[in-house]
Amino acid sequence: MIPAPADASAATPVQEEGAGSAGISPVGRVFAVIALLEALTWAGLLVGMFLKYVTGTTEAGVWLFGRLHGGMFMVYVVMTLVAAVSLRWRWWVALLALLASVPPLVTLPLEIWLRRTGRLARRPRA
Repeated sequence: MIPAPADASAATPVQEEGAGSAGISPVGRVFAVIALLEALTWAGLLVGMFLKYVTGTTEAGVWLFGRLHGGMFMVYVVMTLVAAVSLRWRWWVALLALLASVPPLVTLPLEIWLRRTGRLARRPRA
């Protein structure tokens, strides 16, 4: 058997400052929630379009999720601009975040990338 290290903290990986959920700022948390909601309403709209145009069963999904997604899209755009200024994103990160709202469900991998790279944490002033 391999003996356990004397210091238990030596066995745990060290998390970079600003990376992971512990270093996320309040603005970063709100951005993450909005990105998730934007993706969920996109998924609902896609299901609604399938029901309307493929199966021809109902238009209710498009009616409901079209409105919800339109509203969440606008909230996401505003929140992206707020986060870009507040969290001091470079211009290309802000542009990438804005472009991620166009294709379906791309805000989810974008939010994961922003979280992993520490871009949802507050950056110190230079």
